[in-house]
Amino acid sequence: MADNAENNFDVVILGAGSGGYACALRAAQLGLSVALVEKDKIGGTCLHIGCIPTKALLHAAEVADSARESEQFGVNATLESIDMGGVNKYKDGVVSRLYKGLTGLVKNRGITVVEGEGRLVAPDTVAVDGRRLVGRSVVLASGSYSKTLPGIEIDGERVLTSDHALSLDRVPKSAIVLGGGVIGCEFASVWKSFGADVTIVEALPHLVPAEDEAVSKTLERAFRKRKIGFKVGTPFKSVERTEDGVRVTVEGGETIEAEILLVAVGRGPRTDGLGYDEQGIAMERGFVLADERCRTNLENVYAVGDIVPGLQLAHRGFQQGVFVAEQIAGLDPTPIDEAGIPRVTYCDPEVASVGLNESVAKERYGDDQVESLTYDLGGNGKSQILKTQGFVKLVRRKDGPVVGVHMVGARVGELIGEAQLIYNWEGYAEDVAPLVHAHPTQNEALGEAHLALAGKPLHAHS
Repeated sequence: MADNAENNFDVVILGAGSGGYACALRAAQLGLSVALVEKDKIGGTCLHIGCIPTKALLHAAEVADSARESEQFGVNATLESIDMGGVNKYKDGVVSRLYKGLTGLVKNRGITVVEGEGRLVAPDTVAVDGRRLVGRSVVLASGSYSKTLPGIEIDGERVLTSDHALSLDRVPKSAIVLGGGVIGCEFASVWKSFGADVTIVEALPHLVPAEDEAVSKTLERAFRKRKIGFKVGTPFKSVERTEDGVRVTVEGGETIEAEILLVAVGRGPRTDGLGYDEQGIAMERGFVLADERCRTNLENVYAVGDIVPGLQLAHRGFQQGVFVAEQIAGLDPTPIDEAGIPRVTYCDPEVASVGLNESVAKERYGDDQVESLTYDLGGNGKSQILKTQGFVKLVRRKDGPVVGVHMVGARVGELIGEAQLIYNWEGYAEDVAPLVHAHPTQNEALGEAHLALAGKPLHAHS
């Protein structure tokens, strides 16, 4: 143990991203002394180079589309150009305001912030630039990084990760997006709205392959209509630089050329060189293994966020951070159901889901024990006002609760709050059907879907 009382804490947290700072805030709220170690800025990937800036770009893209398509609403407007300097100023302003508020919160809670690169040097000790911070409990929250593939050299100019894409000072004339998951589809959507020619290359059979197949197919139809090119079931082979950009070769020998290549093949755990292995932390493929209570194999050492196998989502990190703080404080919180964590892809149209997709539900419960119902947004007044297409799909156990909600359409991410309550509270269609949903809202579509599943459809065919 360190002999300096200033270096002894109830909780030492390595990493101040979503999981780390949430844990710090809740632990301090519960009266625990907290040291929060961060080598960059509090807020981590999500706030600075992830969720927040990408969604700011997506909103700017929506504004561009609104101007371009205004005539269909009887409003005569034109889109002159995209000023990326102005877009980035807006984006950075959003990040700056949130960062200022977050740092104020951390300061007001009396949390000791230690700037520098931390390393686990004992099960109860994190070293930062020669300073040893000792905790009764240690929380590992070191986050993630943008992954690449063998043979791809990221140069930040022609071959980019999402980190670089967020700070582009121009709209590329054309772009190849390697990866048709959440990050790839969001950037493809932004760049298309800004006027670029975009092609997505995805090795798996569908875009957003983790989603229900019906959702993936609907998104693919929408992208075709928007003239966003994509090749699914098409593994990447190589990339080479050309005089004007890049040339990508896919399996089968076909080549695609564009100004830039965005590598969006997911994120890897940031654990290398941080002392986890040396201290005997159980790991797999770079991820820290933790149980349902976020405990590692070492006593009083916890892990949260992207370094733990599972969904790499900021709100998962937030919830795990809060959970661990309460666990350390002795409150015995209820473990988090990973399937109950909402998932949203903010492209146009949006995709939102919670719970099990139909194929997983059938694997778990049996083909004859699962029912599904799809409510088309064509019957929803607000969706027609917005001129969006899509659906709400419910998956339930036969004569049982709803075990999955899957949605696609403009702004459906805003509907996921009620959907996750239905799933997490094990709601039956008959429980939701009597609830009054405001008219006209898109939220009404959730109510109508449950009415139909309960056997009493209103604005839907029997």
